[in-house]
Amino acid sequence: MSRSAKTSPSPVTADDLDLAVHLAVEVLREAPPAAWDGKAGPLEWNCWETVEHLSDDLFAYAVQLGPRNPPMDGEVPFVWESRRPGGPANAIHADGEAGPEGLLQVLEASGALLVAMVRTTPAHVRAYHVFGTSDAEGFAAMGIVETLVHTHDLAQGLGLTWNPPAGLCSRVLARLFPNAPGYAEPWPALLWATGRAELPGRPRLTTWRWDGTPRANGNTSAAG
Repeated sequence: MSRSAKTSPSPVTADDLDLAVHLAVEVLREAPPAAWDGKAGPLEWNCWETVEHLSDDLFAYAVQLGPRNPPMDGEVPFVWESRRPGGPANAIHADGEAGPEGLLQVLEASGALLVAMVRTTPAHVRAYHVFGTSDAEGFAAMGIVETLVHTHDLAQGLGLTWNPPAGLCSRVLARLFPNAPGYAEPWPALLWATGRAELPGRPRLTTWRWDGTPRANGNTSAAG
């Protein structure tokens, strides 16, 4: 059974996104300072670069919703560039002199920008994403997925424990991965849907994408 066949959970909200970023920052603060140069789980980036990439994702989703007439055929044209061959192409880079605490401030600030945009963008507004035009709720869900799964990558590299709330995972699965198998618990199902784990009878995905298509009756009101 897919998750689309189950009763739909409540919409993804700005409060959900705020919680995801808050939980991620709190966990990452537990990392030993010397661990940030190690690789982030299966990624080719180190842990510092991965937090910059996550911050950049959240920033990019926020600015995509920002113009009075959001772009429908491409991204807002910031300059995204890598600082080394093979590194992530970002508009956002943290000052290395600020150390890990400064890096996490960059992550928290980028998340706050997207939270604010989700709270204030009317439900009818649409904006471009490479996986398809989406609405504010969709961008919130994308930001949550990026936060949850990249914190998973980081936790592997930093030697931390990361188990996000099932409710968050359920809501973003329903919003972005409605065909994910419904027999699995939400967090393992999300890891499977993003190519990071196997499930019984389901091998690990080598390619994946979400469906950001706006849903009927979606909204971005505060979570109850």
